[in-house]
Amino acid sequence: MAQTARLRLRVAPGSSRPRVVGRYGDGWKIAVAAAPERGRANEAVVELLADALGLARRDVSVVSGHTGREKIVELGGLAANAMDRGEIDRRLASAAAADDRARPGAAGKDRR
Repeated sequence: MAQTARLRLRVAPGSSRPRVVGRYGDGWKIAVAAAPERGRANEAVVELLADALGLARRDVSVVSGHTGREKIVELGGLAANAMDRGEIDRRLASAAAADDRARPGAAGKDRR
């Protein structure tokens, strides 16, 4: 049986642009542009995480919180198995930092 990793997320739908915002408690906060209707925000969450972590979309799935802001996402596949929790956190932190560098005046903003 393949190993998986799970992430706890706080999702902000309807954002002006998709991005990894940063740490949020023991999980991560992300923003997606999609509206929270008919599964669009969940699809956007999967796409954003797959891109940020270098995984195929089929290896990312929402397993809890389908209709709420608090979600648990499962990462699977060979690439996820090769990543430990530290590597997942580093990749998400890198995605958040890259977004901060791309936005003038964004450094130092509180993320909670």
